[in-house]
Amino acid sequence: VQLVESGGGLVQPGGSLRLSCAASGFTFSRCAVSWYRQVVGKERELVASITMVSMVSTIAKHADSVLGRFTISRDNAKRTVYLEMNRLKPEDTAVYYCNANLDAGDYWGQGTQVIVSS
Repeated sequence: VQLVESGGGLVQPGGSLRLSCAASGFTFSRCAVSWYRQVVGKERELVASITMVSMVSTIAKHADSVLGRFTISRDNAKRTVYLEMNRLKPEDTAVYYCNANLDAGDYWGQGTQVIVSS
């Protein structure tokens, strides 16, 4: 199982970024995938998750702190989950991790740093 995040970087407040999580090594289309974020010294926080409920339908959930600004989506053909982040705030600064919830357990990527600063 491998999850590789990309797309992080430095952005000004109010700006946008799109994170990607490329997955391999498991049946991607059947599992729930989530984005978490963590700031040094704080617990890892769930940002958004997306679950397949049928072959074509998904359920997406977002934390209250990002609702209306962030959008999670997935492309099963590309085995990739995205996190579109708009109207970024300094408090969104964190390392963002991709998580896959499989029968065998939870798997994590290495993380991608997002810094929101002027």
